[in-house]
Amino acid sequence: MTFQETWLPFIYLYGAGGLAFFLGLILIIKTKALRLDYFKHKKWLGVLLYGLFFYMFIHSMFIFLAFTKYTKRTFATPVSTVVENKIEPIEIVLEEKKEIIIKDYYKFLYDLGHQESGNRYEVVNRFGYMGRYQFGKSTLKTLKIKVDRETFLQNPQLQDYAMHKLLCYNKRKLQNYIDKYEGKVVHGVLVTESGLLAAAHLGGAGSVRKWFRTGKVRQDGNGVKITSYMVRFSGYKLDLT
Repeated sequence: MTFQETWLPFIYLYGAGGLAFFLGLILIIKTKALRLDYFKHKKWLGVLLYGLFFYMFIHSMFIFLAFTKYTKRTFATPVSTVVENKIEPIEIVLEEKKEIIIKDYYKFLYDLGHQESGNRYEVVNRFGYMGRYQFGKSTLKTLKIKVDRETFLQNPQLQDYAMHKLLCYNKRKLQNYIDKYEGKVVHGVLVTESGLLAAAHLGGAGSVRKWFRTGKVRQDGNGVKITSYMVRFSGYKLDLT
């Protein structure tokens, strides 16, 4: 904080501004717009002069206090201590905060829903698949969920319930493969329970079993491979019973 940043603007403001102020006073006195022989006019002249010098004083005090505080802070020793006329540096350790992401059941639902629909419960795609997880009518029929499309789209709780039922259903269908291959690499893909269940959601449990037997990779109508879901949704802890 320098003189040019503090006192120079002050001098300009009240120097040039004060000159204009007093020239204005002289003008109104000369034209007799302000008459000093009138008590009220004389009173208001006093108010104007008092106001000018009062704000000059307040302004100057603020500058003085700010300038003094800044000067003390500038010349202080910020990150060191003086011991026996020696300056010893203080080591400052900044701990980096790491975000911990818990890949649990709810994180799985969120990520899968985002992949399928952007987590929009009301969406229907060009193939007629519905809701947050893009359910087809045949899948709902398999899960014995009897509901019309509008009711299903307007009920987020029902969609999440259907997804839970489907995960449990597919886990039963794939349990032998999960027990045998989880944590192992098959056809170049690391097998995990969550990855298999995501793939089964995309292409059906049958396509996953066929992949284990033959290595054949099924794709959905958009060209998305079940193996991409195995990788994308690998390693979530679902705790399904």
